[in-house]
Amino acid sequence: MYDIIDKKKNKKALSETEIRYFVEKVTSGEIPDYQTSALLMAICLNGMNDEETAILTDAMMRSGDVLDLSEIPGIKADKHSTGGVGDKTSLVLEPILAACGLVIAKMSGRGLGHTGGTIDKLESIPGFKTEYSMEEFIEIAKKTGIIIAAQSGDIAPADKKLYALRDVTATVDNISLIASSIMSKKLACGADCIVLDVKTGSGAFMEDLEQAVALAEKMVAIGKAAGKSICAVISDMNQPLGYAVGNALEVKEAIDTLNGGGPADLLELCLCLGENELIHSGICKNAAEARQMMINAIKSGRAKEKFKDMVRGEGGNEDVADNTDLLPKAPFSLSVKADKDGYVSALDCKSVGGASMLTGAGRRTKEDIIDFSAGILLKKKVTDRVEKGEELAVIYSSDRDNLKAAEQRLKAAYEISDTPPAPGKLIYAVIN
Repeated sequence: MYDIIDKKKNKKALSETEIRYFVEKVTSGEIPDYQTSALLMAICLNGMNDEETAILTDAMMRSGDVLDLSEIPGIKADKHSTGGVGDKTSLVLEPILAACGLVIAKMSGRGLGHTGGTIDKLESIPGFKTEYSMEEFIEIAKKTGIIIAAQSGDIAPADKKLYALRDVTATVDNISLIASSIMSKKLACGADCIVLDVKTGSGAFMEDLEQAVALAEKMVAIGKAAGKSICAVISDMNQPLGYAVGNALEVKEAIDTLNGGGPADLLELCLCLGENELIHSGICKNAAEARQMMINAIKSGRAKEKFKDMVRGEGGNEDVADNTDLLPKAPFSLSVKADKDGYVSALDCKSVGGASMLTGAGRRTKEDIIDFSAGILLKKKVTDRVEKGEELAVIYSSDRDNLKAAEQRLKAAYEISDTPPAPGKLIYAVIN
């Protein structure tokens, strides 16, 4: 390890043997944390080339279980988001894609900090179970054609160990380390076709657009090197996606979208991600054909039926798709109102996510208990006209004391100016 650290400290590329040795010994616990941290810092300062990054990803992927989905008939598709506020795209997109003929066998995560987690959202549906053995996971996918479950088994244990150290040694923000962390888990999950939703903006991990593009390019290169059909969409996270932030609130908004309503930005992002997934999977030849197929899946009700299949297959009450009143409802609410006339010129995404966390909808630590009914329903977003005293948002919680703290944080997120701002972009680029 001393020689490996010294080599990277002197800006030299590590060999495949050295990288695989490092990952193997980190996984087994044979390398002390101080040496692992020293190498991570050297990588942060001096970088890794594409070959090093691909080898690191493969080694981390092989450090634990690698799912074999070959016994599930059809093309297995997956989607990954780098995280955001109000991002419920998986709840909308995956049933649409399943209705279009793809098989969705997806493992997702829980929320931490200002970003939400797909698994928490699904668990707000009464009876919905997300923990399965590998055998159960595959059986449900074969039966229903769609499953979104919590990460099970021992997926990329090397990444867990490395991330725990990166988190406390200021070595998180390196493109190669981020890309290998994400892609080692995605590749271990066994899908044939992957679309990545890489967020950029105030509520994203990659706030800078140039960095987001660099991360997307690196992840696509890793996926291609592993023989996957893969692409990435760079999407905006300068304000929340849709209007709902919080678990049950977001499930309701997702169901509204599958019913043909829902917010325009949420639907547009889902269609853009879906177009690319359907093209890369070979089901559709071009974006126009793919978009029409997805719109037809929504209009015909087939997408909602696939959502029901997923909920029923995982033990939940499928009636929520027809009656969202069955979702958890918060006993307390507070209306947040504008202090002056004008236009919403900015809505700080991270602050909205922080306010939602204060309601009980998110976690400060992995051990925190989620309030599924809590969250925020936005009434005004960027470019909207607002009058003094008009409602900006409504805050919900099961704990009345949480409302005031969340109100202060949410009010600070809104910036109101005299002139309307220029509309922002939702999609910045597609990386193929």
